Parts: sequence; C-alpha cells; structure tokens
Amino acid sequence: MTGATAEGTGVDVEREGGDGGAKETFKDLFAGAAGGVAQVLIGQPFDIIKVRLQTTTRYTGAVDAATKIFKDEGPLAFYKGTLTPLVGIGACVSVQFGGFHYARRQFEARNTLHNRPAPLSYTQLYASGAFAGLANSVLSGPIEHVRIRLQTQPHGAGRLYSGPLDCVRKLGAHEGIMRGLFRGQAVTLLREAQAYGCWFLTFEYLMNRHARVNSTPRSSISAPLIALYGGIAGEALWLASYPFDVVKSKMQSDGFGTEMRYGSMRA
Repeated sequence: MTGATAEGTGVDVEREGGDGGAKETFKDLFAGAAGGVAQVLIGQPFDIIKVRLQTTTRYTGAVDAATKIFKDEGPLAFYKGTLTPLVGIGACVSVQFGGFHYARRQFEARNTLHNRPAPLSYTQLYASGAFAGLANSVLSGPIEHVRIRLQTQPHGAGRLYSGPLDCVRKLGAHEGIMRGLFRGQAVTLLREAQAYGCWFLTFEYLMNRHARVNSTPRSSISAPLIALYGGIAGEALWLASYPFDVVKSKMQSDGFGTEMRYGSMRA
C-alpha cells in the first residue's frame, strides 16, 4: 500500500490561496513523492515477507520467511516487484493529496452553508480520508496486483513473468484488463477507504491534540513530532485495514481458470 505522508494533510485553509498556495501544493506533492519513494525502498523487503506469509504456508513466521527467501533466492529477491510501485508512487501521492483536500473543501463549504464551524469534524476527516483512498484505489489496485504477482512467482527458470510489462500483458491475456489486471478491486476499495480514513483521522487527531494541550499553533509542531504522529497513524492504518489486505493478497496471487480458488472476496 502506498501510504499517505504526514506533509500536506493539515486542514489549514490559508495555505491554499493564490500563487503561494500553488507553490505550497507543489512542495507538498514533491515532498510526498520523495517520501513515497523512500517508503517503497525501505518497506519493500518487509512487504514481500508479508505477502509470502499471506499467500503460502511454506513459512512458520516472518523470520523463517526472510531466512528462506535470502537463502533460496538471494538478497535481491527482497526487491521483487519494486519497479511498479516505485514508478506509480508519485501519481498515488498526488491522488491521495488531491482527493483528501477536495473532499475537505466540500465539507468546509457544507459546514459554512449550514452555519456550522468550517473546520471538519473527526467524522468528516475520516470520510475525506476514505474518499482519498477510494480515488487512490484506481491506481493502487493494478499496481499492487502486478507487484504481488512478481513477488509470489516461482524463482529461477520456472518464473512466470519477466517483468512488470510482461505481467500486465499476461494478466490481460488471461481475463482481459478489467477482470485480469483489476482482480480484487472490490476488496481494494474497502481496504483503501478504511486505511486512509483511519490514517487521516488519527493523524489529525494527534496534531490537534498536541496543539490544544500545549496551547501552540499546529504550524509550530516540530518535524520529528509530525513524523512520529504520521507513524502512529500508519499503525492505525494497518490495524484497521489488514484483514482486507489479506483477502486482497490471496485473490491477486490466485490462479486462473480451473486453478482459481477465490472467485470473489467472499470466497
């Protein structure tokens, strides 16, 4: 999952006016994309262990999986399927950012129209994050499907795909673009909505609480604390969405035709 970044998620309105707002938006998107690249490079070894544990019973645990992957496939195996999310991370961050702030502005306008305080309630923050997740799922669904296929294919001479483009071509040849490349999209929608709804809700709550308890503006919160609150929000994201992620991984690593075990997320 391409995670949200702590930068550019606040609900301050003054940053969005005029040229200054455009510059801030560009800075936020650039910082988010750079953070996303770092996230992919750092997190990919952990992700392949997660996917292997979700999709096979070969391993007794995370340490056993890491040991066997290193021994049987070599250290570069931990970066199988990295290219696809690495290329798509910038677009995903842009969609997350744009989706969240679009929904936020709609809620602010609605609150003003009904003579309520413009700042969003926590329910509205969750809904804005969920909207960002739904928008992001259009990209993250196929990107992660290709990554999972590359992560779970046999090693060596028995491998099924030579790379991301070959994987896309063969998935489309099996069942067409929609049923092939977008397999598991329904559960991806649920996962992304729950994940980013919880991420933005948790992050905004922690930021607002810090500002209230310390009687300081949000803009004065230090970068290390922002990173800490983003990390805590990330924990909330995974705890809330992990069951959906397991179902998604099983569907997106499943066989085709008579070898298919999971015809839908309810299977």
